[in-house]
Amino acid sequence: MLLAALLAVAALPALALGAEEGGSDEHDFDPAVEFQLEPYVSIEIAGIDFSINKAVLYLIGAALICIVSGLLVVRKGLTMYPRGLQNVVELAYEFTEAQIARPTLPERNRTFQRYFPFIATLFLFIAVSNIFSFIPFPVSAEKGVFPLGIPDLGLYAATANINVTLALTIVVFLLTHVEGVRAHGVGGYVKTLVPPAPAAIKPLIFVLEMLSQLLRLVSLSVRLFANLLVGHLLIIVSAGFVLLLGSFIGIVAIPVGVFFYVFEWTLIAGLQAFIFAMLSGIYIGFAVEAPH
Repeated sequence: MLLAALLAVAALPALALGAEEGGSDEHDFDPAVEFQLEPYVSIEIAGIDFSINKAVLYLIGAALICIVSGLLVVRKGLTMYPRGLQNVVELAYEFTEAQIARPTLPERNRTFQRYFPFIATLFLFIAVSNIFSFIPFPVSAEKGVFPLGIPDLGLYAATANINVTLALTIVVFLLTHVEGVRAHGVGGYVKTLVPPAPAAIKPLIFVLEMLSQLLRLVSLSVRLFANLLVGHLLIIVSAGFVLLLGSFIGIVAIPVGVFFYVFEWTLIAGLQAFIFAMLSGIYIGFAVEAPH
């Protein structure tokens, strides 16, 4: 019932607009508009755009949730028998250590000790960002339901922006090669990229390996971006059927939207954070491991 109510609230702008316009014949519904980033505060320094938009606010919100949660647990004092927020933080810590960091990060060169905090932070930040994105906030591109020009309620995911996921991927990509050079030296790390093979085909193998390294930038960033983008589009389109089918007939689309909402929130949000952190640990671990 709560999920249906949330989706119904998110669909309020469509209901109101559908009633005003008389249905789909007089109004074009464009879900992509919800992902446009209009600046709330325009800031440009040396030709670089530092404007504050809803993606930036969502990223700041996710970061604050992670930071404040940790600080509250530490400031309050750790207890032998955790409860409340401490219990949540400890469960997240144990899951990240046992299921992501330990299987992927080797002990060689203290790689686990050095990169466990990074992998844990990456997982928690992406997971919180994904989960946070399914809570309706006044960030919709449409206006009119709320007074004083406040935007209507909408769903938005910062991780549905390719710039965000690509930035995270580039950090992982650079750290992978930095750690590989640290473990093996420049020449030794280059040698690890080419497995034992006849000398005649080693150049070809090296080129293919370089290509596979670059493709990691695409696969790691696009996987997270595409899953969150498609999930939110499905929910928004389900609410938009109110416009396409009419204010009363279109309400039957809400159960479909609720299904996608539950599926994305309970499975995809956490799963994509897990996959991103797991692959990041695997890439760093493989760069450190001795060549076979």
